[in-house]
Amino acid sequence: MKILITGGNGQLGQELQYLLDERGIAYDAADVDVLDITDEAKVDTYFAKNRPEIVYHCAAYTAVDKAEGEGKKVNELVNAVGSEIMAKACKKYDALMVYVSTDYVFDGLRTEGEYMPDDPKGPRNEYGRTKLLGEQAIEKYCDKYYIVRTAWVYGKWGHNFVYTMLNLAKNHDRLTVVSDQIGRPTWTRTLAEFLTYLVDNNIEYGIYQCSNDGQCSWYEFAKEILKDKDVEVVPVSSDEYPTAAFRPPYSVMHLAKETGFEFPMWQDALAEFMKQIEE
Repeated sequence: MKILITGGNGQLGQELQYLLDERGIAYDAADVDVLDITDEAKVDTYFAKNRPEIVYHCAAYTAVDKAEGEGKKVNELVNAVGSEIMAKACKKYDALMVYVSTDYVFDGLRTEGEYMPDDPKGPRNEYGRTKLLGEQAIEKYCDKYYIVRTAWVYGKWGHNFVYTMLNLAKNHDRLTVVSDQIGRPTWTRTLAEFLTYLVDNNIEYGIYQCSNDGQCSWYEFAKEILKDKDVEVVPVSSDEYPTAAFRPPYSVMHLAKETGFEFPMWQDALAEFMKQIEE
C-alpha cells in the first residue's frame, strides 16, 4: 500500500516516519514545499502522479493563540480549506484518509465524565473551530476514513510542553504551572502507533480518540516531568496566565479501548520518552 504522510516535518509527521522506518515500511512524507494542501490543483496533480492509498493527514496549523488574531486566515486555510481539499482528493483517488483532530472540538466545560466521540461539539477557540470543519469535510467527502482526536501532544521532534518545562528548569529554581486545566497527555509514539493500528487491523471506519491513559492537570504533568530536577513547581490558577485562545478547564476524552489497542498510562509513556531523549 502506498502511504503518504502530510506535515512530514511536524512533530507527529516525524514520529510516524520513525515508526514506519522501524518497521521497514515505505512511505512518502510531504511538507508544504512538496505538497501545498491549500492548492487544489497541486493536490490533484500530486495524487494523480503518486496515487497514495493511505493518507496520514498530519499537516495542520497549530499556533492556537495566533489563530485568534494574526494567524486566523492561515489557520482557516490550512485546517479547514486544506483538509477539505485533501478529503476530496482521497475520495477521487479512493485513498484511505487518517485525519488527526483535537479535544478542542468540544467546549471543555464539563466538571466530570469523559467526552465521547459523538458528544455535542462546541469549540470555543478558532483552532478548535477549524479542526471541526476539517472533521466535517472528511465525513462529507470520504468513504474510507479515521478521524482521531488527541490532546496535549508531546514528542521528540518539535516544540512542546515537556521541552518547555525542561528548558525552564535549567535557569529557574521555581516554576508556576496552572492546576485548573485537566486533560490527558499524549506521547506522539502512542499516537503514531494507534493511527497505524487502526489501518493495519482494518478497524471499523469512524471517529476515535487517542491519548495516554489516566488524567492530570498541567501542574501534575509538570511535577512528573521535573520530579528528578532541583526545581520547585507551584500550582496556580489559569488567571495567572491569560491567553488569547480559550483553554478548556476539562478535556478528558474517552479512549478507544474497544479497538483492542492498549493505551499506556501517561506516567509510563512520559518515563519512556524521558529515557529516550536522555539517551
